[in-house]
Amino acid sequence: MNDHLTVPGDRPTRTRLAPTPSRSAPTSAAQHVARLLADSATMVRRGLAQWARTPGQLVVGLLFPVMMLVMFAYFLGGGMAVEGGDYPDYLVPGLLALTMAFGLEETMVTLTQDINKGVLDRFRSMPIAESAILVGRSLLDMLRSTIGLLIMIGAGLLVGWRWHGTFAAALGAVALLLLLRFAMLWIGIYLGLVAGKPELVQAVQILVWPVAFLSNAFTSPDTMPGWMGRLAEWNPMSATAGAVRDLFENPNWSAGSWVSDNAVMMAIGWPLALLAIFVPLALRRFAALGK
Repeated sequence: MNDHLTVPGDRPTRTRLAPTPSRSAPTSAAQHVARLLADSATMVRRGLAQWARTPGQLVVGLLFPVMMLVMFAYFLGGGMAVEGGDYPDYLVPGLLALTMAFGLEETMVTLTQDINKGVLDRFRSMPIAESAILVGRSLLDMLRSTIGLLIMIGAGLLVGWRWHGTFAAALGAVALLLLLRFAMLWIGIYLGLVAGKPELVQAVQILVWPVAFLSNAFTSPDTMPGWMGRLAEWNPMSATAGAVRDLFENPNWSAGSWVSDNAVMMAIGWPLALLAIFVPLALRRFAALGK
């Protein structure tokens, strides 16, 4: 703050100049974002290097959903009747949604391994933004999930599945699937931080599978017992699977309920709600581990 003397006549007076606005805050914020992006990219490169060292684990993880698709399409598909189309046209969108959900297991396992090997502690001791550790993990897992999704779409085409909508609608379906994966990813990060050990992840996996299968992925909720059908109808994976079927113009179940009639809205609302819950929980848990 500067003072300046002025002398009107013979009476000196002191006027105070307004302070010059500081521009250091925006610069610091921009530098923080740039550092976060650079450190996150470093975490992604580390993950890519791990893929190169252990490609077998990556390949098995990517091909497991394809094995499920082949099993259900060829071994069980002959006995499944779907109104308005063939069973693969109904099955593939459901399995695409399940593939996005099952990805949280890989996130949990990898994160707990890093915790037990002391990798996270080493990262915290390095001059990098701590938030970049989780951001890099999320970016890497989204890359892996995108590759897996493309492989599953290709496998679906090979077993006879076809989409009948526009290309823009197909892109919208892919976006909804990746949105579900992003939400499940942060659930996986939180559960991995809470579990802390790979052995405890197996206990969580036991709970994930029933929740995933209690959906409309393989059959219509109308064929289930009343209470089970209602649970399946409100399952987030059912919302995404139903919305994807609508966008691909594949045969879909229709119970005449509000949920089935607003599948796209539910496919957006469910992941956003899960993100609003689990992102803060994961960040808070991650910060607590560093204390």
